[in-house]
Amino acid sequence: MHHGVSMRRLLRASALWVLGLCALAGTQAAELRGHVTLDSAGGNTALLDVGDTVVIFKPDAPARAHPLSGDLTMTMHGKSFIPHVLPVTVGTTVRFPNGDPILHNVFSTSKPNDFDMGLYGHGDGKSRTFAQEGLVRVYCNVHHEMFAYILVLDTPYFTRVQEDGSFELRNLPAGPGQLIIWHPRTQLWQQPLAALSAAPLDLKLTVVRTDVPAHFNKLGKPYDKDSEQRY
Repeated sequence: MHHGVSMRRLLRASALWVLGLCALAGTQAAELRGHVTLDSAGGNTALLDVGDTVVIFKPDAPARAHPLSGDLTMTMHGKSFIPHVLPVTVGTTVRFPNGDPILHNVFSTSKPNDFDMGLYGHGDGKSRTFAQEGLVRVYCNVHHEMFAYILVLDTPYFTRVQEDGSFELRNLPAGPGQLIIWHPRTQLWQQPLAALSAAPLDLKLTVVRTDVPAHFNKLGKPYDKDSEQRY
């Protein structure tokens, strides 16, 4: 009698376990939440922008990333690029308006997404479609201090971190994948995830790079300080 009851319980538990696995495999509503903190070797984090952090999930099962729609812009204003970091998907077109009363020349030598828009003034600017995955370092050929980053991603699952360091990714596939955390001044953080957990993640990134990256102009030469003052 006890043996029969135990077997029925075991079979019922096994059936529920199998059903649970099937439900997990079929769901598309997993979430990933957490918090990112930037750590500076000198202890001074006041000037560090945690909002430049991008959280990326790349599922092991292929997930098609469609180009982002709408008017995606990286605006030149006050001799700066706004936003400083722009994550997009492969095939997305980005426009570069000039909001300054002076001339700028947007360019990048980051292959295979390299481009040179030439010198132009205030207005709607010019556009570039980014067809390949990769990090695009964006500069102005006139002003050395102007730089920004475009992350061209081959996954639809990504988000920028909020100014308080929090992030949330919704509607993720429940299967395994790679979690990637990117910030322009830290080493790339990545870790395989066998399954997504409901528990929030607490991540700390260490700053290892200077504020303004060392770079040359589009001809591969040092910037001319005299020409910067003319524009």
